[in-house]
Amino acid sequence: MAKASVREISRITGFSPATVSNALNRKRSVSEETAKVILECAQSLGYQQSTQLESIQFVLARKTGAILDESTFHPAVIEGVERQARRHGMSTSFVSLDFSDLDAVRPQVEGLIADPSAAIVLMGTELGEEDYALFANAAAHLIVLDGWSDRQYFDAVVIANTDSVLRAVDHLIEKGHRQIGYLAGDLRIRNFKDRERGYRQALEDADLEANPTWRVTLGTTLEGAYRDMGAWLDSVSRDDLPTAFFAENDVLAVGSMRALNEHGIRVPEDVSIIGFDDLSLGAFSNPPLTTVHVPKHEVGEIAVRRLVGNIRNPKSYTCKTAVSTYFVERQSVREI
Repeated sequence: MAKASVREISRITGFSPATVSNALNRKRSVSEETAKVILECAQSLGYQQSTQLESIQFVLARKTGAILDESTFHPAVIEGVERQARRHGMSTSFVSLDFSDLDAVRPQVEGLIADPSAAIVLMGTELGEEDYALFANAAAHLIVLDGWSDRQYFDAVVIANTDSVLRAVDHLIEKGHRQIGYLAGDLRIRNFKDRERGYRQALEDADLEANPTWRVTLGTTLEGAYRDMGAWLDSVSRDDLPTAFFAENDVLAVGSMRALNEHGIRVPEDVSIIGFDDLSLGAFSNPPLTTVHVPKHEVGEIAVRRLVGNIRNPKSYTCKTAVSTYFVERQSVREI
């Protein structure tokens, strides 16, 4: 008897390995008619679905690298993935893909998603909908980290961006700040859009104005944030500054703090700043940065546990898990 495998079922039914895998895992992307054919074939072959993953492929997806390459976020996530994978007896491999050219990266993605024995943890920080479409028919089990698709049926682990920023801005308001600006990255990834939503909601709830003059767009590298903040400061008078800024991440915050300092504007005496991510550079900035802590290792561990659970108990739906944060108060905010 032929070996009962996904590829054998694919050969007999004429459906791709990805479609066969999705049908066996009861995913909604497969029609009922197609799923019936595949499941009947699997039953006739005596196919038994494995409840044990063999390995994890961590896919670091870059479009510009302007976010990922400046942050220690993903190395910490990788450590969490590795740690949890070892607990389940699995190995972890790492792949970096350049999504700046979709046509060029397409065959690489197709090679990764065709192997159902290796689950994929996809770092989606810099990805958009057009990028996720390449993974739509993956035979491999897949989960997205730090990103989310509105159109594809992917499990995901994301950060609770909107409510985390809302609470951070509330902290500024509780400290007496009523003129609160926003430091925005020039690359508008989904995380940043969700964080800006939290900022605006907090101001609206407090009947405060989100003054467009105080929304400053900065490059997402330390050097870019420093340069662009300096240029903005050159264009406004000191009397027009807000009393505080929320920055979309710690890189923007620390780069801006250097520019403020060089313009004779003290943090926090003249302007307070809050960041996001709790990177080590913020803890050692001058002054140490008040920020939002993201449990990076835990994010990676949760992803692996979800993958293992999906193998053992297949389901017909996907889930987005939002990981909460906590506030880290240091010395970059003053009470007024």
